[in-house]
Amino acid sequence: MKCADSNIQHHNATTRANITPANRLDTHPTYDENISTNPELSFSPKIGQLIAENPNCGLRDNQDSRHVSHKADYDHEFRFELFLLDDGQQKVEEKAETRVPNTAVFTFNKEDHTLGNLLAQRLLKYPYIIFAAYKIPHPLFATFELRVQTDGSVTPKEAVIKVCSDVIGELKKLNDSFQTEWIGKRIVADGEAERQQREQNNF
Repeated sequence: MKCADSNIQHHNATTRANITPANRLDTHPTYDENISTNPELSFSPKIGQLIAENPNCGLRDNQDSRHVSHKADYDHEFRFELFLLDDGQQKVEEKAETRVPNTAVFTFNKEDHTLGNLLAQRLLKYPYIIFAAYKIPHPLFATFELRVQTDGSVTPKEAVIKVCSDVIGELKKLNDSFQTEWIGKRIVADGEAERQQREQNNF
């Protein structure tokens, strides 16, 4: 038995010695071993190009994982970059879709899911809208694309203009309703405070 145990221990030691980091299943190469610190080489060519061309892009380490970020995430100096238009940049850009009739793609710059989801869902309530949806091309940039297809009775541009006008009107009504409710609550609170003050003065 002692001889057998000795052979087993010798075999296990030899096996462990022969297992190198290259063939061990639980060993994974780290980013530092395989990825250069150059942003253009650290990520796919497309992401690397985005980092190289946009001075507001940054790289962050999170538990040895590297990912693309925007400087506005951690530097207040760049927080306005997320909603202020660049020089010569338009708020909305229209591109006609030639493969599908009565279809256009609208690019909204310096906007995100908040406005994209609002417009897309509101467009679907119109009877002349066949398709309306949005997408965020890349999470690094505050830009979304709104694709609109109509039945031909109105153009996609007219539909987008109308939905923007309707949304502004609905938000104004919401604001007025909120202001009225807030003023009413404040009047009641002031009246209650005055009543309590009078009661305290009577004593």
